[in-house]
Amino acid sequence: MTEDIIFEFGYDFSFEMLELPRVTLEPGSIQALQAELIQKLPNISLNSEIARRDFLVAPILFKLLNFLNIKIKTEYPLDVARNLKGVVYYLIHAETSLTVIEAKKSDLEKGFTQLAVELIALAQQEESNKPLFGIVTTGDIWKFGKLEGKRITKDINNYRVPSDLYELFTILVGILK
Repeated sequence: MTEDIIFEFGYDFSFEMLELPRVTLEPGSIQALQAELIQKLPNISLNSEIARRDFLVAPILFKLLNFLNIKIKTEYPLDVARNLKGVVYYLIHAETSLTVIEAKKSDLEKGFTQLAVELIALAQQEESNKPLFGIVTTGDIWKFGKLEGKRITKDINNYRVPSDLYELFTILVGILK
């Protein structure tokens, strides 16, 4: 399904291991957030998209501000063409753009299709030829995608929160630095 929709916009699709930019971070810089999530998540009902966004996604993006001087736009509207409009939950502008959206009903596949269309719309709206990175997340599972040229690549790997939080941060900071 994702592949068919991407082809309709004139883009190619691949599903492979992405070489994502990474940086080395002080492990202690993430440990407090990880420990807090491990301690408190069992006490929170994460049965809605809004709950996952508030208790999993937002704290991670908020923590990014400790590492980078970035702007995080929420509920960012896209309206490029009739078929390319919608709302990006989080848009982070840096040297590259990083789009973060939540998957609907914990469905990463449908979420990735939405992400791919949003990456295409962002590339056209900004008339940018630089690679764009995106993430689809259910809050506890994060999957990266990349638009480069006329190709969208979906990463084979998933990153889990809180267990892969350090690795997730090394990638997020690496992409945005």
